[in-house]
Amino acid sequence: MWPYPRILAHRGGGTLAPENTLAALRCGLAYGYRAVEFDVMLASDGVPVVVHDPELGRTVAGSGHINDYTAAQLAAMEAGAWFGAAFVGEGVPAFDAVVAYCKAQRIWMNIEIKPAPGFDVQTGTAVARATRDYFAQEIAAGQLLPLLSSFSIEALQAARQTAPELARGWLVEAIPADWECTAKELGVVAIHCDHRQLTRALALAVKEAGYGLFCYTVNTPERASELLAWGVDGFCTDRIDIIPSMA
Repeated sequence: MWPYPRILAHRGGGTLAPENTLAALRCGLAYGYRAVEFDVMLASDGVPVVVHDPELGRTVAGSGHINDYTAAQLAAMEAGAWFGAAFVGEGVPAFDAVVAYCKAQRIWMNIEIKPAPGFDVQTGTAVARATRDYFAQEIAAGQLLPLLSSFSIEALQAARQTAPELARGWLVEAIPADWECTAKELGVVAIHCDHRQLTRALALAVKEAGYGLFCYTVNTPERASELLAWGVDGFCTDRIDIIPSMA
């Protein structure tokens, strides 16, 4: 149930570039990573943009919420200076720009649907629809597609209804006791969890039930080796400089 790459660059470039920017994707590629994870939410005009926090201030200069601004306004905001002078001028990229770059460079994508509070259904619908449209030719040809993932059950349900041909992963911190029932109801192909909350027994149970198992965010080679030995299918990392991509 995991036909995807094993090791992904977290938010594009891990800790080596400003997260969720085109610069991060270029950085990840420079380290040999052709598989990435990034976050998508909606701007005020309904356009999907690639950013993690629903509020401005941590990685994007400004105040207020992401969905207070249009995609064009967010693109003009400063999203790189916080990281370093070399990244001044990086804006919040639109989802379509990120997809275009990844497709051009043959980078596989784990697309996390990251709704702003109260916009779960809208975000799940918009991201799934956009992804389906971007990959219409690949869907028709039966080629490997991106994986949609989310912590939001409502977003996953909306994505499934909009584009059932796109596989989905359910994100959790700790795998709950009723995980298998929920996974079946959602129709997901994989469980994504915090590696610090995972045990060998849980990993075995997920794999025996026929699901893919993905972990976030694994930053030491020793832990990466341990998880792979447990049967974990894949993980994302911030330390693209010390964990080889296995591309």
